[in-house]
Amino acid sequence: MLPIQTIARLVNQARTAIPPDAPAPITDLKGVGPKLADRLARIGVHTVQDLLFHLPLRYQDRTRVVPIGSLRPNQEAVVVGTVDHTEVVLRRKRMLLAYLSDGTGAILLRFFHFSRAQQEGLARGTRLLCFGEARTGAKGLEMVHPEYRRLAPDEDPAADEALTPIYPTTEGLHQIGLRKLSDQALEVIETLPDLLPEALVDRAGLPTLHEALRYVHRPPPDANVSQLLDGRHPAQQRLAFEELVAHNLSLTRMRARADRQPAPVIDDGEALVGQFQAALPFALTGAQRRVIDEIRHDLAAGHPMLRLVQGDVGSGKTVVAASACLFAVASGYQAAVMAPTEILAEQHYAAFRQWLEPLGIGVAWLSGKQKAAARRAMQEKVAGGDARVVVGTHALFQGEVAFHDLGLVVIDEQHRFGVHQRMALREKGANDGRHPHQLIMTATPIPRTLAMTAYADLDYSVIDELPPGRTPIKTVALADSRRDEVVARVAAACAQGRQAYWVCTLIEESEALQAQAAEDTYAQLAEALPQLAIDLVHGRMKPAEKEDVMQRFKAGEVDLLVATTVIEVGVDVPNASLMVIENAERLGLAQLHQLRGRVGRGTAESSCVLMYHPPLSQTARKRLQAMRETTDGFEIARIDLELRGPGEVLGTRQTGLMQFRIADLLRDQALLPRVQRTAERLLHDHPEHVDPLIRRWVGEAVQFGNVG
Repeated sequence: MLPIQTIARLVNQARTAIPPDAPAPITDLKGVGPKLADRLARIGVHTVQDLLFHLPLRYQDRTRVVPIGSLRPNQEAVVVGTVDHTEVVLRRKRMLLAYLSDGTGAILLRFFHFSRAQQEGLARGTRLLCFGEARTGAKGLEMVHPEYRRLAPDEDPAADEALTPIYPTTEGLHQIGLRKLSDQALEVIETLPDLLPEALVDRAGLPTLHEALRYVHRPPPDANVSQLLDGRHPAQQRLAFEELVAHNLSLTRMRARADRQPAPVIDDGEALVGQFQAALPFALTGAQRRVIDEIRHDLAAGHPMLRLVQGDVGSGKTVVAASACLFAVASGYQAAVMAPTEILAEQHYAAFRQWLEPLGIGVAWLSGKQKAAARRAMQEKVAGGDARVVVGTHALFQGEVAFHDLGLVVIDEQHRFGVHQRMALREKGANDGRHPHQLIMTATPIPRTLAMTAYADLDYSVIDELPPGRTPIKTVALADSRRDEVVARVAAACAQGRQAYWVCTLIEESEALQAQAAEDTYAQLAEALPQLAIDLVHGRMKPAEKEDVMQRFKAGEVDLLVATTVIEVGVDVPNASLMVIENAERLGLAQLHQLRGRVGRGTAESSCVLMYHPPLSQTARKRLQAMRETTDGFEIARIDLELRGPGEVLGTRQTGLMQFRIADLLRDQALLPRVQRTAERLLHDHPEHVDPLIRRWVGEAVQFGNVG
């Protein structure tokens, strides 16, 4: 990989290069007026170039004429025949019926919407070429609203020369119209610049841009349709490759811009961090120490740290974050820690107070649920600099919050925040032209290749070691018909002095989901297990109530905690050795893995029971099987990626970034190493192509780079 200083210089050159002419507006095409242009804009088509990259969802085979007598139900086909009889019938709806035959069989054409001219055009003896889906009707096969054209008596009924594309569309935009427009666009395809040099494309074994676009819009009759539908055809791979290169360049540009900006030089704190770590009741792992060293090196560099720290459940990310905050505090700056949920933010606040206040460091708490007076008091402490570490939710980046001298921003579970939110907090910390450092943490393991592509603007650290003494968690899946066995298992665990969680997926009853409500479950378990101290926590409780319950559970005063998924992250009770998850089939793999990680934190043998309501879908079965077979977060992440896709795993549905038109990070993983090399070659040898490529594929999302 090129050194970051070289990349910054090349990116700067690329920005000053003169781009090619802007793409032609869609209104340049014949028949596109303001009304049609507005409809096309709804599907993201503003230019002729956009139309060429608006690819088909699927294809229809209209290249062969099929005898009517050989048609089968649900078959899409082209047929040629003569109209035997036409009539208008009045049933529940007024319909036009035309009976078509070709000597091998007959089929009924049914129209619910028709004009007098259409009726007259389907007179007896008219020859038609029709395309549609044959369906089973009351008196044999029929086609409802087929596409058709009239043939002259002696005309050869030639079928289409290519497979027929079916495009994504919107109300008022029809397939025939889209195909005619794409025909026009393909006629001027040579005006579209091929921004990947031929040598780079040849090295990847892919067709040229123009060849790829012609093929995907109009595949020949012998095209491998299943390959096209899977997105694995070389023509589609060529387009996916270019899109991935553009995204890589966009993220590289974001990083280069950030590296040109000044940041606080944080080069003190070894003594304070050493004092903090010495007071902990456990020793740090080698992985924690390695990542803390990487962070310390970044903080002293004078440009903003942008580092993603990935660690499995229980790997000790919070201690790493606290150490980073202490480096900032020792160098005279504030640190802000942002978490996605109230309960996780509360857990961080409690941990940071417990660790940092004995060192004489003030910790503040900011939440959207705070009362106005308490909130104002905290804001004053933050603005005045009395609070050196500030913990909170998204409330941290609201307008009325002002920092005194913010040097470090720690963002937990980054994928749950939008890019706008992360950037807002970063801008809020800007002071005298300097931007704060960013440490981004996630307990959602992401396969390395995927992480390096999706977060190419970030440095990447992995805490790949669990603290010593952790016991493996045994996981079983049981149908909810065996509920009594699970209750008995809870009683046995608590009788041995252990504690247990019982997680429900809903707070209130819902017949549609057949999920037990947490409050009902709490009442049932209290009745079934009167010898146990049982309590309840869910998201609708006031923060003080939740905190009280969690503290009593942590102190051992509660044997069994009935909870919703609010305890998914942040709760550390070493004495808890049993986790029961009801309706486990309703949850995703990442969430199940996070919940399971609440046990196995002490030395006792720990178990997780996944209760499900049969029958299971194929996906749910695979999820539960994965949970039974492994506790490795990276293996869980790999399976989760296969089941859900990158958009869900990375949370890009919320971020507005990494939204691909053609590429799929899971399907196209094999392209990723070449993507990075190609992006570097473009920056080095063809900087004038960088801006047009980013505009072509990333579009407006590139604006995030201005504050990246």
